[in-house]
Amino acid sequence: MSGAGTATRARDRGAARPASLLLSLLLATGAGAAAAERPRIVSLAPSLTEIAYAAGAGPALVGTVEYSDHPAEARALPRVGDGWSVDVERVMALRPDVVLAWSSGTPQATIERLEAVGLHVVSVPTFRLADVPAALRLLGALAGTRSVAEAAAQRFDAEVRRLRGRYAGARVLTVFVQIDDQPLYTVGGRHVISEIVELCGGGNVFADLAAVAPQVDVESVLARNPQVILSTDDTVADPAGAWRRWPQLAAVRAGTIYSLPADLVARATPRLVDGVARTCAALDDARRRLDGRAGAP
Repeated sequence: MSGAGTATRARDRGAARPASLLLSLLLATGAGAAAAERPRIVSLAPSLTEIAYAAGAGPALVGTVEYSDHPAEARALPRVGDGWSVDVERVMALRPDVVLAWSSGTPQATIERLEAVGLHVVSVPTFRLADVPAALRLLGALAGTRSVAEAAAQRFDAEVRRLRGRYAGARVLTVFVQIDDQPLYTVGGRHVISEIVELCGGGNVFADLAAVAPQVDVESVLARNPQVILSTDDTVADPAGAWRRWPQLAAVRAGTIYSLPADLVARATPRLVDGVARTCAALDDARRRLDGRAGAP
């Protein structure tokens, strides 16, 4: 089971002080504006680590968790655990001013333990595409790098708008997203991957499920019979081959099964725009294949 695939299955849990509230306080007081008073930040998610670097706040990071591998500089940061199990003593030893929690993954018990020892925890949402520029601006305000963060946020917004406009009239295809194969996990309508699929002119066949990353079974996939299957599970070398056991699936018959890099579509970071572009390209190819089958004798 892949680390990336497992990460996308984290449940939505309660959170510490909301990022939006902290940002309002920072903007109102001017806190974080002076680089000389740069805070010491610990990130509890690879996505938040990556966002911090993109916002120019990399020098403020003093610790992070496993799988924080982008950019390359992040690999040198001290580790305090992983996304679900955090060593509180290690965090305390780094003397952070702020601990960034992953709102859809960091366990509430972990947040409470950190707060109980006097650490300031900020929960950052990473559910939607719009959460990325908001997080960039938050980190820029925290670290006194607002200009860098704002430029990154605007670039992200502009590229998402461009892609959204390009695919606004695309023919809608039904899509199954596979984020793990054993057991079989997908994404519900609240997951950012579902939003990406929709932006590209697709419809997530499990968008009606309330869980962010629910477990499903093959029978339910067969019942919903998607036209396209997108696999982000990097432990499956040949997802198309794995699904050929069920030739009755529309996606199997049309050959519209694609692999996508998990980090580009599951991590809510500025690299999501690359994930959107790859997802849209896959659905474009699927439309051509499905059109070809429709015209076949």
